[in-house]
Parts: sequence; C-alpha cells; structure tokens
Amino acid sequence: MRPPFLTPLRRIATPKGDVLHGMKCNDPGFGGFGEAYFSMVLPGAVKGWKRHREMTLNLICPQGAVRVVVHAGDPRADALDVLLSPDTPGAYCRLTVPPGHWVAFAGCGEGANLIVNLASCLHDPAEADTLPLDAFAWPERQPDHP
Repeated sequence: MRPPFLTPLRRIATPKGDVLHGMKCNDPGFGGFGEAYFSMVLPGAVKGWKRHREMTLNLICPQGAVRVVVHAGDPRADALDVLLSPDTPGAYCRLTVPPGHWVAFAGCGEGANLIVNLASCLHDPAEADTLPLDAFAWPERQPDHP
C-alpha cells in the first residue's frame, strides 16, 4: 500500500484576491478525475473514519483550517497527522491519500472550514467503509506542519 504524501501548493497574492493552486494533471498524486466535492467542517467537529478501497483522495483546505489524521489500519502504527490551511505558513498543501487508508478530519478554524477532495473516481457508497470515531485513538499532540 502506497503511503499518503503532501504536496506544497502555491498561493499567489493578487490585489483583488489571492489565487490558490489546486492540482494539475501532471502533478504527483493525480490518478485521473472522477469528481470534486467540498465538505464543510464546523469548528471542533470531527468527521471520519472512512476508508476508500478504490478512490485516491486529494485533499485541499482552501478556507479555514482542517486537521487530517490518516491511519494505515493498524491501531498500533503511527498516524499521519497534518494541518491543512491556506492561512498557516507552510500548511497550504494537497494531501494525497491512496486507497486503503483510514481518514478522519477536524475543523480547527474559528469560522467555516472547507475541504475539497479532487477524487480519482466517482463517489460510490459501496466502495468505502466507515468506522466510529473511537475505532482509532485521536492523537492528542498537535498536527505536523509540512
């Protein structure tokens, strides 16, 4: 199973509003395009655990701050724990999660927190598994910054 990885993204300042880069077809992690969807995460709310068997996730936070925790499935193994945010230095990145990993995320910003998934295939509820939040320990430490 391939490990998840981070790709730093460009934020280009312009006088009328910044441009936030997302993904190009020749970027690492691009495995085709199925759909893009957005998920709002309320401050302090945690969504997960979900594991896709076929879909590669490409997660970007264009607004607010979202903490993403990724497990390979072994509760004894270390988790990848990162903060994604366009406003935190070094945290505007795309997190690529290959199929087979368990993912959960939490809203860390004070207002609306938004995460976009540039998914490699169309959403199919039969393609994913879910577990309750207590299936894996939520790390108490602060997330890593890329």
